Amino acid sequence: MQGHITLENGEIFEGELPKGFNGRTYGEIVFFTGMTGYQEVLTDPSFYGQIVVFTYPLIGNYGINKSDNESIHPQPAGIVVSTAAGEATHYESKMTFAKAAEEAGIPVISGVDTRALVQSIREKGDMGAVLAENPVKIQEMTYEPLGEKMVMDEVSVNHPETFGEGNHHVVLVDFGYKRSMVKRLNERGCRVTVVPFDTSAEDIKKLAPDGLLFSNGPGNPKQMAEYLPHYKVLAETYPTLGICLGHQLIALAFGADTEKLRFGHRGANQPVQDMDSMKVFMTSQNHSYVVKEDTIDTNEFLVKYKNINDGSIEGLSHKSQTIITAQFHPEAHPGPADSEEIFDEFVEVLQTKGSEKSYA
Repeated sequence: MQGHITLENGEIFEGELPKGFNGRTYGEIVFFTGMTGYQEVLTDPSFYGQIVVFTYPLIGNYGINKSDNESIHPQPAGIVVSTAAGEATHYESKMTFAKAAEEAGIPVISGVDTRALVQSIREKGDMGAVLAENPVKIQEMTYEPLGEKMVMDEVSVNHPETFGEGNHHVVLVDFGYKRSMVKRLNERGCRVTVVPFDTSAEDIKKLAPDGLLFSNGPGNPKQMAEYLPHYKVLAETYPTLGICLGHQLIALAFGADTEKLRFGHRGANQPVQDMDSMKVFMTSQNHSYVVKEDTIDTNEFLVKYKNINDGSIEGLSHKSQTIITAQFHPEAHPGPADSEEIFDEFVEVLQTKGSEKSYA
């Protein structure tokens, strides 16, 4: 059946919606540039509540498998593609991308001129949009920007969950984590306990962690303002690694500021430079907000990584505390594994600190 995408600025794009679809789906419309990795995108909590436009013209040709999910269930509000593959022959399940989204209640609109749509987003920035059978009048749109509402209760775990075994215990503070982060730490001999975003310092202390990981997640980091003093205490108490939203929250907790990018960094081909070695590597990224460089306290932090394309901050290193942050995703999945060494660096810190446990 015919469907339409109505953008917040009044632009309308036509496509095909699944038969029987009725109602309206609202969300912030963003785009993803990867040629592969659609299953990881479909299940990445950082895409929670967004309408994701895939720039690659054919999506779904290798189907859906049981091992690539980054969370228990799909996360976006809607999916936009040029062409959705009708068959999935590479995996025993024969589950197609469109079918997996349909079973999760996520509408997929295909046959869209995604090049023109992405060009509009690049020129005008991320904005609200609605998927519906017919075009929607702007005054009828009820889109509520993710940056203006709290979503952590929707994406964070409700109770602690432990994965793997090992010599080091990492507590992952969950803001909408990707399973690949846990897997990368498990592979390096770490036992990982995932806890809700609002877990108290006392409860974390009872878990006796060797280190903390502040995870990725959706939305505006300033939604978490009331928790920032708590996160600062945690980061100062244990060796800490912050990834994506976790990086932004640590920066905010130590007095820096963040701002929204016009259309974010999403995809598997973002070039980043290590400011120590000057090495450039490719990264996987998915975020709308960045840390403002001129607000970073240079008495406390060094800028460790920068984005080659726009010079934005991609990571920090504390001068006196064992705190490392990365705006990109070192666990990749999808994307290049060039930056996985960050997990090695973090585990080395845990090994060094292992004999010095005296956490307050």
